[in-house]
Amino acid sequence: MNDDTPDFVRATRASYDEIADPYAERHPDSLAHHPLDRALLTGFAELVRAAGPAPVADVGSGPGHVTARLHALGVPVFGVDVSPRMVALARRAHPGLRFQVGSMLRLDLPDGTLGGVLALYSVIHVPDEHLPRAFAEFHRVLAPGGHVLLGFQSGDEEGRMRLTERFGREIGLDYHWRTPETVARQLASAGLRPTARVLREPDGEETRPRAFVLAHKPPAAPRRPEAAAGAVTSR
Repeated sequence: MNDDTPDFVRATRASYDEIADPYAERHPDSLAHHPLDRALLTGFAELVRAAGPAPVADVGSGPGHVTARLHALGVPVFGVDVSPRMVALARRAHPGLRFQVGSMLRLDLPDGTLGGVLALYSVIHVPDEHLPRAFAEFHRVLAPGGHVLLGFQSGDEEGRMRLTERFGREIGLDYHWRTPETVARQLASAGLRPTARVLREPDGEETRPRAFVLAHKPPAAPRRPEAAAGAVTSR
């Protein structure tokens, strides 16, 4: 990582490296028991396919099961995760797909090359002061007309929680709770137009509501005909 990497990125990376193996074993497919979540992912896939052949980046791809689901839906997709251990596990579980180490604050991608950005339960680790930078990066890498789908734990009130232990391992992981309305406003400020917000109640072992926000990068404005500007010429 570069010397200017924020401390929270380093802490998130170290924490997920520490818990990657038990996490992948405990959560082999986080969408398996949530039909509404799967339906939203399917809708996102349809939107991306309709917009064109550009690929999707699954940012915060973890063990890779959601990346694999998108691939099965006919979407060209690759995974990006801040944890090298998570990336290694994803490559082992899904050898036919591409996974790379990276941060949503600085994606190693050219401008305007993605048809979509998927970020399920990864922006929860980004502090408020860094969220505009992450969303600006999503806007940068998206092609005009591209789509973003975010999923995150939510609730009526916003706040922060620090977790120092998980799966019997010592970690230092911060979680940031936000409402769909707050996230939608942040996306709009980054030039991404929100199109849908969904909030579902906790299910099973979940303790907080799950929120999803869908947005898109507006298509490029059509070029104005140049003929009009040059219609009158001097002789």
